[in-house]
Amino acid sequence: MDFQSDDYNKLQKIGIKHFLELCLCVPKNYTDTTIIKELKNDSIGVFEVEILEHSFGRNMLKIGAFLPLFHKPIALIFFHPKPFHKKIFSISSKLFIYGKLQIQFSQLSILQPKVVQQINTISLHFKKPSIKDITLQNLCLKYITMENLQTLPIPKKYFPHIYNIFHPSKDFLHFFFQNKTFPKDSLQALKFIEIFHHISSLSKKRRYFPAKFLCNGEYKDFITSLPFTLTPSQSQAIKDISKDLKNKNAARRIIMGDVGCGKTIVILASVFMTYPYTTILMVPTTILAMQIYEEAKKFLPQYIQIECITSATKSSENTLLENQAHFIIGTQALLYQKIQSKDLALVITDEQHRFGTNQRHQLEKIAQGSLESKPHFLQFSATPIPRTLSMINSNLIDYSFIKDLPFKKDITTKIIHKKDFNSLLTHIQNEIKANHQCVIVYPLVEESEHIDYLSLEQGAPFWQKHFENVFVTFGGDKNKEEILENFRDHGDILLATTLIEVGISLPRLSTIVIIAPERMGLATLHQLRGRVSRNGLKGYCFLYTNNPKSPRLIEFSKHLSGFDIAELDLKYRNGGDLLQGDRQSGESFKFFNMQEDYFLLQEAQALIQKL
Repeated sequence: MDFQSDDYNKLQKIGIKHFLELCLCVPKNYTDTTIIKELKNDSIGVFEVEILEHSFGRNMLKIGAFLPLFHKPIALIFFHPKPFHKKIFSISSKLFIYGKLQIQFSQLSILQPKVVQQINTISLHFKKPSIKDITLQNLCLKYITMENLQTLPIPKKYFPHIYNIFHPSKDFLHFFFQNKTFPKDSLQALKFIEIFHHISSLSKKRRYFPAKFLCNGEYKDFITSLPFTLTPSQSQAIKDISKDLKNKNAARRIIMGDVGCGKTIVILASVFMTYPYTTILMVPTTILAMQIYEEAKKFLPQYIQIECITSATKSSENTLLENQAHFIIGTQALLYQKIQSKDLALVITDEQHRFGTNQRHQLEKIAQGSLESKPHFLQFSATPIPRTLSMINSNLIDYSFIKDLPFKKDITTKIIHKKDFNSLLTHIQNEIKANHQCVIVYPLVEESEHIDYLSLEQGAPFWQKHFENVFVTFGGDKNKEEILENFRDHGDILLATTLIEVGISLPRLSTIVIIAPERMGLATLHQLRGRVSRNGLKGYCFLYTNNPKSPRLIEFSKHLSGFDIAELDLKYRNGGDLLQGDRQSGESFKFFNMQEDYFLLQEAQALIQKL
């Protein structure tokens, strides 16, 4: 449904370009000038009055009046009256006034009534300061008709409830004045229209590009060669990617899995399917690059040539990159290498939220070369987002979820306080005796008067005095990865401000102690906890806090699934920074609630797919 040119210009100034957006521009209040036919306490509306007398008190004007329709007296009361009140409400004048009727001990009164010139009308009031109420009201009444609503591709059940907002019935207004909100059915209609319009707009933004190569490599031989069985989620993700790689359009897919779900094997399966063309993988740390390099050499067939590029790699004109490497793994150092892009068919980023948008686009540009067609693009992430947000964003990019874990996570999460410190020490001593390791995460490096916890510098001497093989990393130190490798091979305790959330595998790590967990996001806490019990080892996560009764931490301690944690995160952050990457924050909706209205999202999604 199109607006007329002049009307479109007026609406565009307040950000309205679509009929559905006009339907969402609802009144903040109403004025009903229908004459009241029945005297009820708290009735709001218009009364006909005849002014009889004035009496003044301290900062008050009391006007005695008469209601001819009911043959009853009524008092009109003004606090802090102005001189014009006496003039407007002159004795013997007959007026129509608007206000709220108060009945107390059979006495009728209205506080601060307003004189109205027109009766039996309903006025709509909006929160749009840049356009007059009457202008916006006229536009709403002109366009929001049942006839125009029926042109919308939304379910007919919502039409009358939207119509009622702009053409309110008596029952509607009574409910609104009593509850200061719209009836449930009208709110439901607004929620549906808002989420339907949002995801249909995303669908229109989605762009498709021709793929550089159709990769028809089968993956069954690779799967059967593995010395273990894949989880159902891993198998489904590989199936999704196989379908993508065979498509004439370049794939854009996020593969989202919990910590330790086995994403590396899915990456290797993608490489296998892309052969004989080249796959390039960018990861955030050298340690992770080397780990995947070792896994690739272990599981991929020898005819697939593999190269690993890090900051330590020396650039050379005669590297495998310029010849024929089928799988190139690297850190951001890849962006500064001379890479032969002719046969590059697939670009993968692991822990995609750790890279900026510019870095990912630069990698894509390198892989694309000068061609119009694009490589397939896969993003892997161990930071699950809530199902509602992922379903919304699936209109812009495809999603696969790896929810099963190769090893059952057996982690006990416990909230502890100062009184529990001695029992924590005993636990750590016992774990070290069992050849297990412990990580202690401090909230900051140096002492601060703004936080009531020890810093890493203050706490380190205690651990170094009472334990052997204690390693320390401050997060920003240049040799951080070397420290982590030494700890993995020789350490008992690692002290850190922020343990890297991705990368190094620590198979002997059984315990993590997080100090001041209330200062961290739930996703970060979950990533840290995910460092333990990577291979089925019994794990422990201790949340050392001065606020042991925190509902947020108590709920966190009850859930191990990253997808459950994502839902908790949505609950406590109310839509905050949920999706990292191309779009940095959760959606801000006026009516639609991402926690409560999932069923409306499903309805809207199904309708869009049908359309």
